[in-house]
Amino acid sequence: MRRTAILIMSLLVASLVLFLLLRLLPGDPAAALLSVGADQAQIEAARAQVGSDLPIAKQFASFLADMFRLDLGTSFVNNASVLDEIGARLTVTIPLALIGFMLSMMIAVPLGIISGVNTDRWYAQVISVISQVGLAVPAFWMGILLVLVFSIKLGWLPSGGYPASGWDKPGSVLTSLVLPAITIALIIAASQLRYVRSATLDVLGSDYMRTARAMGASFPEAFMRHGLPNGSIPVISILGIELSTAFLGAVVIERVFTLPGLGSMLLTAIEQRDYPNIQGVLMISTLLVLIVGFLADVLQRIIDPRLRQSKGLMQ
Repeated sequence: MRRTAILIMSLLVASLVLFLLLRLLPGDPAAALLSVGADQAQIEAARAQVGSDLPIAKQFASFLADMFRLDLGTSFVNNASVLDEIGARLTVTIPLALIGFMLSMMIAVPLGIISGVNTDRWYAQVISVISQVGLAVPAFWMGILLVLVFSIKLGWLPSGGYPASGWDKPGSVLTSLVLPAITIALIIAASQLRYVRSATLDVLGSDYMRTARAMGASFPEAFMRHGLPNGSIPVISILGIELSTAFLGAVVIERVFTLPGLGSMLLTAIEQRDYPNIQGVLMISTLLVLIVGFLADVLQRIIDPRLRQSKGLMQ
């Protein structure tokens, strides 16, 4: 209950910050409704239509009331429901982020453990060097490189685009998401690998591992029974951050691969000064990030009972 209350408060604070930042931008939201040469009467009518003629406090109160009714407004440009448009775009962004994140874990967790357990081996050093290089490579550059190799040179996968029928043809959708998901996975895995390796090194030097070995347990048995549960606790919070990064990174990757997700919606809305769409995308993105952090926090407490007992111990 306490964590849920923190989640709600965080969302309220984030909505206030986003609302104020958008209102501090130069220009009036009503400009999106006006043509060149509009007279004063038309300007006033447009401002009344979008609510920019009201005091900031009333605008924010109206914004919160609409948000709690799950009403994110309608687009200034095409009069479409912002929530409906975001829902359609999430069918691209969420699968892309989740697939990329799962692939990154499949890469980072085993390689991080191998690198931590065998620090004195040459391949552990190679893994560390590759992870350092991965941290330095921009996501869009990695995407372009993958397109060059797998689309242009080999012709195995499409260089971009998305099937118009959407998930009615899941095979075509998954094919279009392969390269973008791999791009996200490679970039995130480089960061995850370092954290997994660090957690593995902490586990290997712990007292409970030495005690388990002294009591006759083999290294694999001690590591699986004691090392992994304890080492996963700090990693889970990092993985929560990395999953949030996958959602936000998908915004950039969608632009590289011309995918109709939240990223293209946000960039188009910014170009057209479509404030309802901008607000809606930013709020949903913020909500996703907060929910991921909340779930990671709860999962940590499920795995480690000491975190659930910390309040009682302090008292």
